[in-house]
Amino acid sequence: MANMGFFELLMKKKELIPLIGFAGLAGCFAIYSSWHSLRKPDVVFNKSGNQEPWQDVDFTKPQKHITLNQQWKPIEELEKVRKITKG
Repeated sequence: MANMGFFELLMKKKELIPLIGFAGLAGCFAIYSSWHSLRKPDVVFNKSGNQEPWQDVDFTKPQKHITLNQQWKPIEELEKVRKITKG
């Protein structure tokens, strides 16, 4: 059994096929989820550039995997503070 190839093993033990399929699917989802999380504006890799990229978030664009009935309205107090601190 030590000299048996991977596909030969799968043909001999067909019960391993769903296990390998689900493990592969879980691995693909983990890679996609990590990649998706690293693209978000609150993750900063460039320390010499914009230190607060979350200030430039477009709130009309969903930032989650799934967004259900989300509505965003600007808060007047926060907009005033933002104008004062940027000024």
